[in-house]
Amino acid sequence: MHAAEHILLESDLREVPDVRAARKVHARVAARSRLRRRLVQLEIIDYYYLAVRSRSGSTHLEYVLDLRFIAAPRVSRHVSWRWIAAFLLLTSLACAAVRFGTPAPAWWQRHSLGFSAAAIGAWAVVLLVAVYRTTETVRLFSTGGAAEVLEFTGELGTLRGLRRFMTKVAAHVQLAAAARRGTRAEHLRDEMREHARLKELGVLCGAEYESAKSRILGKYPATVRPSAARTSGES
Repeated sequence: MHAAEHILLESDLREVPDVRAARKVHARVAARSRLRRRLVQLEIIDYYYLAVRSRSGSTHLEYVLDLRFIAAPRVSRHVSWRWIAAFLLLTSLACAAVRFGTPAPAWWQRHSLGFSAAAIGAWAVVLLVAVYRTTETVRLFSTGGAAEVLEFTGELGTLRGLRRFMTKVAAHVQLAAAARRGTRAEHLRDEMREHARLKELGVLCGAEYESAKSRILGKYPATVRPSAARTSGES
């Protein structure tokens, strides 16, 4: 048995409420990205928990996060300036051609419909790519393991729809922090168990779980780590 497994088994079990059996719902929100075919529904339940229902294509996840092990939400925006510049350039060229155009030669008149269709198609593709690649993202990470436990990326306007809810999530994260175990070692043992639970639910893959476990072990108090290793060696 490895030291990490010993630390995990040593932790006391704290039951996470089922998403359908919440005693109290404090806030809820839903966000959709039609271009990416993604949907997320979030609920803050029973003070210390965040219920997540996420759908991406044919993949569907439903799980509950314990906010005692979650850091404050992170938001980011990516603007695809190159594609926006390309769109503006094509638009400017089209406007200039219409405003300052000269009488078209015979060959252009014969093929003008095809050229026009190609130009409109290119303009539409560039616009679609610019919209698709300009994104706003909300992420949640665990505290000690720094594992990404929630990520939703959508188009412009996503943050506007989620901002108020994420402010409430941040407030409940602070509230949940006060309910953590008394010592750092106990808290890290609990977080190790939480990561194992999320791995079983499919929220974390094996590689993500192992990385998070390594980070937690690296933060484990040095005075406790050797005794845990000795105990696991005796098992």
